[in-house]
Amino acid sequence: MAAPGENLKIDGQRLWDSLMEMAKIGPGIAGGNNRQTLTDEDAEGRRLFQRWCEAEGLTIGVDQMGTMFARREGTDPDALPVYVGSHLDTQPTGGKYDGVLGVLGGLEVIRTLNRLGIKTRHPIVVTNWTNEEGTRFAPAMLASGVFAGVIDQDWAYAREDAKGVRFGDELARIGFKGDEPVGARKMKAFFELHIEQGPILEEEGIDIGVVTHGQGLRWIQCTVTGKESHTGSTPMRMRRNAGRGLAQITELVHEIAMKHQPNAVGAIGHIDVYPNSRNIIPGKVVFTIDFRSHVLPTLEAMVAELMDKAPRLCADLGLEFSSEIVGQFDPPAFDEGCVGAIRDAAERLGYSHMNIVSGAGHDACWINRVAPTAMVMCPCVDGLSHNEAEEITPEWAEKGANVLFHAVVETAEIVE
Repeated sequence: MAAPGENLKIDGQRLWDSLMEMAKIGPGIAGGNNRQTLTDEDAEGRRLFQRWCEAEGLTIGVDQMGTMFARREGTDPDALPVYVGSHLDTQPTGGKYDGVLGVLGGLEVIRTLNRLGIKTRHPIVVTNWTNEEGTRFAPAMLASGVFAGVIDQDWAYAREDAKGVRFGDELARIGFKGDEPVGARKMKAFFELHIEQGPILEEEGIDIGVVTHGQGLRWIQCTVTGKESHTGSTPMRMRRNAGRGLAQITELVHEIAMKHQPNAVGAIGHIDVYPNSRNIIPGKVVFTIDFRSHVLPTLEAMVAELMDKAPRLCADLGLEFSSEIVGQFDPPAFDEGCVGAIRDAAERLGYSHMNIVSGAGHDACWINRVAPTAMVMCPCVDGLSHNEAEEITPEWAEKGANVLFHAVVETAEIVE
């Protein structure tokens, strides 16, 4: 297939202006965004995206999970579409670029093709996946998970937020519960542009991250049970302090992850202490361990070591230990052809690039199960993300979108 010439590039200023315009919707308190999924702010962002797409002559489809698909026709009505996109929802204290860059970068691909009068054989579809963040309705990547057949749609509809509001009810309330069956669409390929959410590209001075793999994940919810008693009157030798179990398992998790460097990470992020009183020794602690690796045997070895050592560690302290895996997916290896298209695009444009593993989960990780998929990443300042201080430069955004443009258009096949 013919590749776009290196002189074909997107309009970086137009892309940046769109990012800044979207950032006005659901502003945070410290310069970022709070546009959580299925809120009024999410609905407003969706409507702005829809208006922009319709202005470019795209037709909008919405599936039963609320995912938006904006289609530019190709010259061959029977050719499978090339999909591109990410998500518009944010964390409660999220940045202006996480997810949004991928959606608006996809729209910029369309805008550039329209301005240049370029036709492609395959249709191109810009996608806004619902509830990628999972911060209001767990788990993350909910709609793409249903699309890929790994999450049940009725189960997804029944997810509740902290106030007991159901996902399915909110989807209907904001007017984005579509009629289209989820997962009915077939794809030639899917491409996702994203900020790295880590420090590697900036630290190395590299323009483009060519994502070869995503990390696999295991979330292990653990319960350590001891005995509540008065902190002042209980002798030290008679205490069954569940907090000690948490402390020692925290160190164990760190040791396990360090043992498997450089291809593994691990930490305890969520902790509930009971009864959480100043003068009562904790009788129970519930916490979640997050292990990740892009090497499946490594991931499995970390979990196995934890399951072997943590119960014995607690028993030595007079404590009980139980656990269950509450979230998991195996590490995806992205499609070699799509990855090659991204690498070739960076080469053609003269951008520095390196292979990289995505440390975070993305919709592409689920879509990879049903279509050839790849991701392109650009740097972000200090690797900071899921934070209102998240920042990128206009140049980084432009280079990432240029690589996206070339990979998508080459895959969609320019009609001479």
